[in-house]
Amino acid sequence: MEQRRSERRRARGYLVGCVVAVLLWSGASAQSRYSISEEVNEGTVVGNIAKDLGLDKSTLRERKYRIVSSNADHLFHVNQNDGVLYVSRKIDREEVCAQSSTCLINLKTVLENPLEVHYVVVEVLDINDHSPSFPEKEKRLEMSESVLPGARFQLKPSRDRDSGQFSVQQYKLSHNDHFRLEVKDKGKDGKIPILVVQKPLDRETTGSISLVLTALDGGKPPKSGTMNILVNVLDINDNAPVFTKDVYSVVLGENSSVGTKVIQVNATDLDQGLSGEVVYSFSNSMNQNVLNLFEINPLTGEITVKGLIDYEENDIYEIEIEASDKGLAPLTTEKSVIIKIVDINDNAPEIEVTSFSNSIPEDSRPGTTVALISVNDLDSGLNGKVICSINENVPFALSPSLQDNMYSLVTKSPLDRERQSKYDVTIIAKDAGQPSLSSKKTISVVVSDVNDNSPEFSLSPYTFYVTEANEPGASVFSVKAFDRDETDNALISYHILRDGSKDNKVTSFLNINTENGDILALKSFDFESLKTFQFQVVASDSGSPSLSSNVTVNVFILDQNDNAPVILYPVSSNGSAEGVEEVPRNVNAGHLVTKVRAYDADIGYNGWLLFSLQEVTDHSLFGLDRYTGQIRTLRSFTETDEAEHKLVILVKDNGNVSLSATATVLIKVVEPKEAFAAADVKSATMDEEDNNVTFYLMITLGSVSTLFLISIIVLVAMQCSKSTDYTSKYIQEPNYDGTLCHSIQYRSGEKRYMLVGPRMSIGSTIVPGSHANTLMLPDRRTPGEVRHFQVVASDSGTPSLSSNVAVNVFILDQNDNAPVILYPVSSNGSAEGVEEVPRNVNAGHLVTKVRAYDADIGYNGWLLFSLQEVTDHSLFGLDRYTGQIRTLRSFTETDEAEHKLVILVKDNGTCLSQQQLL
Repeated sequence: MEQRRSERRRARGYLVGCVVAVLLWSGASAQSRYSISEEVNEGTVVGNIAKDLGLDKSTLRERKYRIVSSNADHLFHVNQNDGVLYVSRKIDREEVCAQSSTCLINLKTVLENPLEVHYVVVEVLDINDHSPSFPEKEKRLEMSESVLPGARFQLKPSRDRDSGQFSVQQYKLSHNDHFRLEVKDKGKDGKIPILVVQKPLDRETTGSISLVLTALDGGKPPKSGTMNILVNVLDINDNAPVFTKDVYSVVLGENSSVGTKVIQVNATDLDQGLSGEVVYSFSNSMNQNVLNLFEINPLTGEITVKGLIDYEENDIYEIEIEASDKGLAPLTTEKSVIIKIVDINDNAPEIEVTSFSNSIPEDSRPGTTVALISVNDLDSGLNGKVICSINENVPFALSPSLQDNMYSLVTKSPLDRERQSKYDVTIIAKDAGQPSLSSKKTISVVVSDVNDNSPEFSLSPYTFYVTEANEPGASVFSVKAFDRDETDNALISYHILRDGSKDNKVTSFLNINTENGDILALKSFDFESLKTFQFQVVASDSGSPSLSSNVTVNVFILDQNDNAPVILYPVSSNGSAEGVEEVPRNVNAGHLVTKVRAYDADIGYNGWLLFSLQEVTDHSLFGLDRYTGQIRTLRSFTETDEAEHKLVILVKDNGNVSLSATATVLIKVVEPKEAFAAADVKSATMDEEDNNVTFYLMITLGSVSTLFLISIIVLVAMQCSKSTDYTSKYIQEPNYDGTLCHSIQYRSGEKRYMLVGPRMSIGSTIVPGSHANTLMLPDRRTPGEVRHFQVVASDSGTPSLSSNVAVNVFILDQNDNAPVILYPVSSNGSAEGVEEVPRNVNAGHLVTKVRAYDADIGYNGWLLFSLQEVTDHSLFGLDRYTGQIRTLRSFTETDEAEHKLVILVKDNGTCLSQQQLL
C-alpha cells in the first residue's frame, strides 16, 4: 500500500511539471488546451482559462462564468473569482476514455452579458495504475492422453486498462515438462498466448497438470496478472484393474449370520470414466456350494455371508474374485480370497449307547458292565473335548476305556431289587468350550430278581380265637406271607409243620390251602376238652433253591354256651336234683336253710349262674339269694305255717341263649328238740339241763378260744414249713388284681364247702380249723386256666373224723386290656393313616380295613367297630364286625376331595376302647 502511494506522489509531480509546460506552450501558441494526469487529487489546478483567453477576472462572477458541458462539468469546475480550472474529483482515464489511445475531454465555458462561448480541451494522461487481468481466474482444458506433441491450444489474452506502454507487453508460462508457450501479436487486438504440447501425456501418470500463465505490462516496475490453467488428461482404456493387496486372507467364525461382512476386496483402474469403473464378481470356475454360502457386492467388492457356515463341513474356502472395468473392451483381473473358518462351540456332544443290557441281576458283583457308551463332539480343540459323568445317588459309575471318548457303565455297589428295581441313569456329556455345551441321555436299567428273600409273614406269631363247635371242614382262620422277590421267586406255598410230637397231635385235624394260607379244621373244637393249642406254618417260595420261613400260630378256643348248669346239691339217691332239709320251728328270720350248689362247665358269662325261685308254697317265708343260691328264712315260723314246704329253684347261666336246670328242695319244719337231736346228740343233753346252761356256755367259750389259739399256732407253723420254691410252681398273670369275688358256703352237718370266684386274694391258703374256709392262692393265674386240688375237712373229736372234697378253680378273664390298633399306624406310632380312593369307584368299593387286636379272651376280646366321626355319612360305611370301610355310593363332583373318619374300636367288656383316625 505504501509503495502504491509513493508511485502516486511521483506521478503527481510529473503531472504538475507537464501542466506548467502546457501552460507555457499555450500562452505561446494562444491555444486553450490543457493536459493533466489521471488520478490527481481533487482541487488540482488544470489551468487559468481567464488568463489564457484574456478575460477580465473582475467581471467573471457578474457574467456568470461557468462550464456548461454536461459530460464534463462533474469532472472540472471554474473558479468565478479568478477563472482558474480545477479538478472536481479524481479522474480515471480508463473510466472516462475507455481504451482510446488519447483521452481528450472537451469543455464548453459560457460568459453572459454579453454571451460568449469558449472551448477548452483537457487531455487526461495515462499512468500505470492497472494490472493486467485475464477474463477468468482459472482455465480448465481437457486433452486426451493420446494427443500428439505440437498440438496447439489458443488461450484468451490478458487485458490491461492502461494503454500504450502500460498495456500488456509479454506472457510467461510456469515451468513444466509437457507444455510450452507461444505469443501471437495481433496488433490492435493485443498479444494472444498459445499453449503448445511438447511431450506426450499419460493420464495414469499425470491425470491433471496445473499451469500458471502470467501477463506483464510495460510499467516500471511492471504490473502483472495471472491465470491458473488446469489441464485434465482424458483417459483411454489402456489399464486393467489392479487389486490393492497381493493376498486376501480373512478369518470367519462359523455360524455367522446371513449378511455378515467377510472381507472387502478393492481393485483400482488407472483409467477414468467407464474404463476406470470396476465391477466385482466370482469366477465362473467357482463351485456352486461356495456360491450358496457367499455373495459379493459388484460395486463395492464386499463379500458377505449368504448361507450357513459350518466348520465341521469345511474349515477353509478359496474364492476366485474377478475385477473388470466398464470399457468398450473390458479388461479383467483375478485374485484369490482365502477364508479360514474358525470353529465355535456350536455342537453339543452326542451320546451313543453302543451296547446295553437293560436288565442286570441283583446279585451282580461291583464292576459288572451294564452298557458301553461312546461320545462324540463335531467341534475341534477344546470345543470337541468331552467330559462324561452320570447322576449321583445311583449304584453305577462311568469307567473310561483305552479308546478316547469311550466309557463303560459299571456297577459300583451291590444291587438290591427289593429296595429299588429300576434305575434311570442320566449320562451327561459336557465339552470344554466357552460357553460349554452339554447333552444328556437317560437309560433305564432294570434290576432282575434273584431268590434272595425268604417269605415273610404279616404277623409273628399269629393269634387266633376260634369259637368252639365250629363247622368241620370250614376255614377257621388264615395266615398270609409275602415275598419281596418277584415272579416264581415270590410264588408262595403253605404247609403245616407236623413233627409227630405228642403236643402237636391237634395238627392232624388241621389242613391248609397251599395257595392262599386258609386253614381248615377237620373237626369241631370243644372248649371244655381243648382250650388252646399251638402249631407252626411253613411258607416256601418257588425259587431255585427254594427259601422258606415259618411262623407260630397260637389258637385259643372260645367258649360257647353249650353246657347246661349241673346241680351238685341237692342230689337224691336216684340222681335227681331233689333234697330234704329240716328246719327248727324256732329259728329267726335270716336263718340259712340250705344252699343250692350248681356247676356249669362253660366259663365266663356262660358259666356264671343265677338262682331264682320258680315255685314256692309261701313266698313270705323263704328267700333265695340269686347269686349264691342260699335259701334263708324271711321271717320266723308261726303256728299256722305248714310243716312242709316245697321250693323249686331254677339255676340259669348268663349265656346269650341261656341254659338252665332245676332243683327241688323240700323243707320240713320240726320242733327244736327234734332238730337238735338230729343235728347234735351232745346239744340234746345240754338242753335237758336247763339249769346248767350258763356253765356249759362258759365251757364252750373257753373251748372255742382254745381251738382258735391252736389254729393260729398251727397256721404259723405251716407257713414256716412251706418250701421256698412253692410260689415258683405257678405262672403269674400280671393282669389279675387278686381281690376276692365271692365264696358260696353251705352247711350239712359239720361239713362245709366253698366255691371261689375269679377275684380271690393272691397268696392265700386254707386255714385249718377256721370255719371261714377262706381259699388263699399263692400267686396269679392265667385266665382260662383250671386248677384241681383236694380240701380236707377234719373235726376236733377223738378220734378225729374227716372228709375231703375235690375243688376245681377256674381263672376267669378280666377286661384289663384295651384294643390295640394294628392298621393303620403312622410313622410316629399314632393310629392314623391316609388312604387314596379313585373318584370313579362305584358303591361298595373297599377303601381299607381297620385291624385291631385285644389280648383278652372271650367277650373281653371280641371287638366291635363304629364310626365316631365322619364328614359325610352318606358316602362311607363301616362293618361293625370286620372293620371294613366301603363306599355307600359313587362320588360326585360336589363331594369334597378329603374326608376324615374317626373309628371307635371297642371290646365287649366293660369300658375299654381305642380310637383310630383315618
